[in-house]
Amino acid sequence: MMLKVARVARFLGLPQHSQQLCSANFGGSARQVGLPTGVFGARTHRAAVAATATRGAAFFPEVPEVPAPTLEVQGGTPFPVRRVYCVAKNYAAHTIEMGGDPKTDPPCFFSKPSDAACQVSSLPSPPLTNNLHHEIEQIVAIGKGGSNISESEALSHVWGYGVGVDLTRRDIQAEAKEKSKPWDMAKGFDFSAPMSVLVPSDKVANPLKGEIGLKVNGETVQCGDLSLYTWSIPETIACLSTYVELCPGDLIMMGTPDGVGPVKPGDTVEGWIDGIATLKFDVK
Repeated sequence: MMLKVARVARFLGLPQHSQQLCSANFGGSARQVGLPTGVFGARTHRAAVAATATRGAAFFPEVPEVPAPTLEVQGGTPFPVRRVYCVAKNYAAHTIEMGGDPKTDPPCFFSKPSDAACQVSSLPSPPLTNNLHHEIEQIVAIGKGGSNISESEALSHVWGYGVGVDLTRRDIQAEAKEKSKPWDMAKGFDFSAPMSVLVPSDKVANPLKGEIGLKVNGETVQCGDLSLYTWSIPETIACLSTYVELCPGDLIMMGTPDGVGPVKPGDTVEGWIDGIATLKFDVK
């Protein structure tokens, strides 16, 4: 017994005198190590705890602190981003230009990483693509969560609005579609969702109607209206909330009008929604 306890003490990295204490306390006699009785248990326990903590730190490094993504808000504190949902093919003309049928295609949702949402004036061009595309979109920020939300209650769950760009590595997407593979990496890369400041819903007169557009190097290449969605904001929130529980901090990118096209390093991109917000960034 004494030998086994001594081996355990050595494994824990206890100093020599503590190893003797362990042996005396658990398998031998205090007199064998020339120390008084009655103190070994507490001392040995404290020594074992200290050694175990020191030894554990070597095997379990400190957990890194990871800042949560946030977006700047017009006149307020930053908005924390929980998830980013996107609605695919939500304008009839864009659905057609992408090869779909707006009369039969139901809402299609996908996600981007939360930290894809960013507010930058200079955007790094992503790697592994020779065909980076812009898609201008309305941003809907959720402030009150829920599941199976009714269309009539949907807008009461909205905290605010903004405008953003769904950047897409179109060549990666096309290859993935051709091979019937997921195309997450075509949409969910670093800085793939540059956005404007968010505007509280009570500051937006009409979030369901207004011109939305995008310019590349001063030339308008996308232009539509929020009223032309295949699936309106209330319909989208109602449908999406049947798939997942929406929570405060969720963002919904509502889909893009037709006219999507390439951007490259050196280009300046400007986006807007009348009555809501604007954004501008350079591609580096």
